[in-house]
Amino acid sequence: MFDIITFGSATSDIFLRMKKGGYQIVPQNVLCFPLGAKIILDETLVASGGGGTNTACVFALQGLKTAYCGKVGNDKQGLAVLDDLKKNKVKTNFCLTDKNRATALSVILSVVGDERTVLIQRGACHFMGEADIPWKKIKKAKWFYIAPLIGESAAIFEKLVTFAKVNGIKVAVNPGDTQLKMAPEKLLPILKQVDILFLNMEEATLLANTAPGDERSVLLAVRKMTNGLAVITKGKEGSLALDGENLYEASIMPSKVVEKTGAGDAFCSGFLSGLLQKNNIEYAMQMGTANAMSCIQQVGAKNGLLRKGEQIGEVVVAKFKIFL
Repeated sequence: MFDIITFGSATSDIFLRMKKGGYQIVPQNVLCFPLGAKIILDETLVASGGGGTNTACVFALQGLKTAYCGKVGNDKQGLAVLDDLKKNKVKTNFCLTDKNRATALSVILSVVGDERTVLIQRGACHFMGEADIPWKKIKKAKWFYIAPLIGESAAIFEKLVTFAKVNGIKVAVNPGDTQLKMAPEKLLPILKQVDILFLNMEEATLLANTAPGDERSVLLAVRKMTNGLAVITKGKEGSLALDGENLYEASIMPSKVVEKTGAGDAFCSGFLSGLLQKNNIEYAMQMGTANAMSCIQQVGAKNGLLRKGEQIGEVVVAKFKIFL
């Protein structure tokens, strides 16, 4: 029996850190390059990524028996993704190799500071269908973690949540744009079945259909969307968690930022790992925050992840009775 099985993308990430002066950021945060120019890079790195594999590695590094259910291409990039999973003690029994599609690719353009632009080429993981999932073999898992599902794979979202509930499996969901843009009458019944719902504040605002900056209304709306725990990240402003009775607010530790790719995955999977270890929301928020802060201090979504027992540092968590 697996403690947790993750679903979501598996990609080959190419990081291009650009030298200052080779690009320009114009109003409305548009990144520009001169046509015909040769852009000098400070650093390049190739690493595995994707929400499904990033989170799987966190769970495994935290001592949980973990498997990734997804697809990679029949290419060197796919082999590299599988090797990375195995190196981090993630079981790949449920990861298929697609002979017709390449492994998904992300090119991350990083500029001075913590800004970036990501170019995405869809690949095997984005074409995961119901027939690709070994339903009988995964029905005894304790948890499912569903990362953003893109492309054709988005069609399995409802099926995964329903299957989990029927089989007594708990579900944590970090929905992507495709899920958030589902018709409310379709999405909300799914979210009601979720045990933990992870959102960033922009996503929560979109889902709540409230004005940006109206945090109270966002929290009210999100609280009504799930019968479980709602967790909202706020970037440099920390994170919030709502358990139905209490509101928790975590600060963020001062830290240098090298590259932000994977920070959201690191927080969500760190949070759930901490919750499973101690059944304590304050500790879970500390674990998620520390894991995300450690992640962004290195290039590559998996390179800075914390291992079980590593110091998580000082993360202040305040607890309030819900006054909304």
